[in-house]
Amino acid sequence: MKIGGGNERFLLIGTIVRPHGIRGELKVRPYTERVENICRYPRLYLGAEDGPGMRECTVVRARVNGSTVILSVNECTDRDCAERYVGQHVWLAASDLPPAGANEFYLHTLLGKRAITPAGLELGQVSGVLNSGQDLLVIRYGEDEFFVPAVKSFIAAIGESDVVLDLPPGLLEINRSSGTAG
Repeated sequence: MKIGGGNERFLLIGTIVRPHGIRGELKVRPYTERVENICRYPRLYLGAEDGPGMRECTVVRARVNGSTVILSVNECTDRDCAERYVGQHVWLAASDLPPAGANEFYLHTLLGKRAITPAGLELGQVSGVLNSGQDLLVIRYGEDEFFVPAVKSFIAAIGESDVVLDLPPGLLEINRSSGTAG
């Protein structure tokens, strides 16, 4: 996601589910693979799904609490403030991510790339990443959308403008979402 008319990309990393205590702490349901990673970022952005009105926040403290993260930010110091943030999303500027390791990549770097098969057949363009318990690449081809599990075994290669997907037979057909009514 891009906001503010600039080139900065923001990544959805969680949703605020409720206040925690009386000092403005926020209980966050994370969407990251490694929950503890949220605790390492000195700034996060809080805001609605569509991005306008996102507020940059300085992280005072963050800690893992079971499957959630308890987040304390300078900009929220009491329970009333924390209650106003319930339902808001927690975003991270992509530029704040550490560099990917060898043979690693961030899913957001696939956005906009042309998806092709190992034989060069065009599948469409990677238009999004969904998380429904498992990360899914959204591949758009005309009016059709395909949902492809974002697993290493399906991603054969990543180029400057292409991503090669080596998919099992029939996967696209069972994961198709037609854009036309019918």
